[in-house]
Order: sequence, then C-alpha cells, then structure tokens
Amino acid sequence: MRTIQWNTDLPAVEMIDQRRLPAAMEFISLKSHVEVAGAIRQMIVRGAPAIGAAAAFGLALAGYESDARTAPNLLADYDAAAKTLKASRPTAVNLAWAVDRVMTVIKERSPGRSIESIRGLALREAQRIADEDVEINRRMAEFGASLINDGDTVIHHCNTGALATVDWGTALGAIRMAHEQGKKIRVLVDETRPRLQGTRLTAWELEQYGVPYDIISDNMAGYFLKTGQVQAVLFGADRVAANGDVANKIGTYMLALAAQDNQVPAYAVVPTPTIDLSLAHGGLIPIEERDPSEVLGITYAGEQVAPKKASARNPAFDVTPARLVSAIVTEKGIVLPPYSPNLKEIVSRKP
Repeated sequence: MRTIQWNTDLPAVEMIDQRRLPAAMEFISLKSHVEVAGAIRQMIVRGAPAIGAAAAFGLALAGYESDARTAPNLLADYDAAAKTLKASRPTAVNLAWAVDRVMTVIKERSPGRSIESIRGLALREAQRIADEDVEINRRMAEFGASLINDGDTVIHHCNTGALATVDWGTALGAIRMAHEQGKKIRVLVDETRPRLQGTRLTAWELEQYGVPYDIISDNMAGYFLKTGQVQAVLFGADRVAANGDVANKIGTYMLALAAQDNQVPAYAVVPTPTIDLSLAHGGLIPIEERDPSEVLGITYAGEQVAPKKASARNPAFDVTPARLVSAIVTEKGIVLPPYSPNLKEIVSRKP
C-alpha cells in the first residue's frame, strides 16, 4: 500500500495522516497545493522521499487549481506554487529536487501545448517520481540487507520505512529485506524525541512485518553499544553533502559517535536524489528549527513535564560528519570512503 497517491476523480493528493499512527490508520485528501505544503510542514507526511513525491503531486495539483487561459499564465501559477512548496521544509533536498524536476519538464515541453496537455505533463512526471521511488527503495533495500548478518541486533533511528517513502523504505527497508531473506534479526528502536517517530511509526511498521523489536529511549543507545549487544546502526538522511556529511533526524550525530567509539558500523541508507553535490560539506545544509511546543508539550503520567514558563530549542536535524559514517547505501550500490570522489561517481552512474 502506498503512503501517497493521486486521486484522479477529484483531483486530489491522498496520503496517510502520520500524526494519527499508531492509534488510527487514516487517509486524508488534499485538494490544493497550499494544503499539500501545509501537510509537509505539519508532518502529516514526512521522510525525505515521501516529501519529494508529495511536493511533486502538490505541484501537479496546482495546475488543476489554476484558471489560467494561456500557457504563460499557467506557468506563472506553477512557479508560484513551486515557491510555496519549496518553503514548507528546507532541510530535505528531495523536496526541491522533485519540484524542480516537474518544473523542468513543464517548461521544456509546454510550448505549443494546450492547458490540459500541460497539466497532464506535470501529473505524469509526478507519478513517475512516485513510481521510481518504490523501485529505488527496493534496490536500496537489497544492498542494505547485505550489510546485516543473520543473528544481528541493530539500532534504528527515526522512521525510514514505507511511511517515509512512497513504499518500502530506506534504512528500515533494508531491515525488512533482511527479515524477508530469513535472517533472524532484532531491532532496537530509538524513540526519536521529541516527535517520537521511532515509537509511533517504526515500531508500528516492524509489527506489520513481523520483525522482533524493543523500543529504547534515545539516551540508552550508548549503553547497548558499549555492552556489545549491537552489531550495526542504521539511519536514513534528509540530505547528504558532497563530502559525505549526513543531515538526519536530530540525535543521529550522538548515535554515530557512540557507534564509532565502540567499533560498531553506522550505515546511512539514502536514494541518490538525497545526495546534494552542490554543497561541499554538511555545515552548508540548512537546519530546520521547529516550534518549541514539540519539546515543551511532552507529558508524563498525564502531566506536562516542563515548567509552564520554560523555553526550549528544537532543531529538527543534526549533521553527522562523514568520518563517523561507515558506508552510504544507495539504489546504485554501497559507497565507501573516500566519499567526495565516490559519491560523485555513484550519482553519475546509470542504474
């Protein structure tokens, strides 16, 4: 089942409301690109590949919203929608990549076409992005599963499964593939505070797949690594710089540090569109800072934890230096250090 899909009858973009999981599995229908941008910003949909597909469909939707009578006016409406969608979340490079890809197709192929034909161009390219994501993830899962041995216990951070993509997943996809290959594995699921994507989403997905798991709070990971109970660490990425620095959900950096100190490999599993060769290093990656209420709103035994007048900081991502990343798994193969030349080669390589 796909997390994001196009409803031709309305038209609309339909997606799982990830805020409701695991309590309820609900699909919502979005009928404007502004609603799609809001869904991305509010984390109704999340995960770099899923955000990219959602944004592509959102841009296609903008064409059906437009009442333009001429191609130039329609293109102007697409341009405005593209800016709105790109501004919804700055860190995940897949979002801008998907929007730019659809815009390139529209601008290159629209001359001489009717309004309806241009709308069709945008929708077909968005659908192509979604379909490609599923196949990319499956290939990536096969490469990633080769790094997981029978009997391994792995730590997984955030959510990188089917919910973070159109289907299948990145790092969690590799875990799922290893399980389907018959490997007996166990997953320690980081809670992933403050939004608890590990507890709410990854644990729920692992239950669907039948993979054994235990939830741990983020600050327990070092203990399990130090005591030799973990053989690998897996996470995804929202953007990878040209030198191999990885921007991922907050807490990844500390996890990778603990893994290196205990000689446990840490693998980033990412599709090649997540690799941003235009940025020399991770210090150039924009880091989204979210509403402090996500930190301050946490409750325990029905009571708010923080004092009423407390303030908080809430960066959504951190950057893990390339030196802490043992390998970067892509749909085209496994990339090892040195990352600067090897990432450039893998991105240019044909599938």
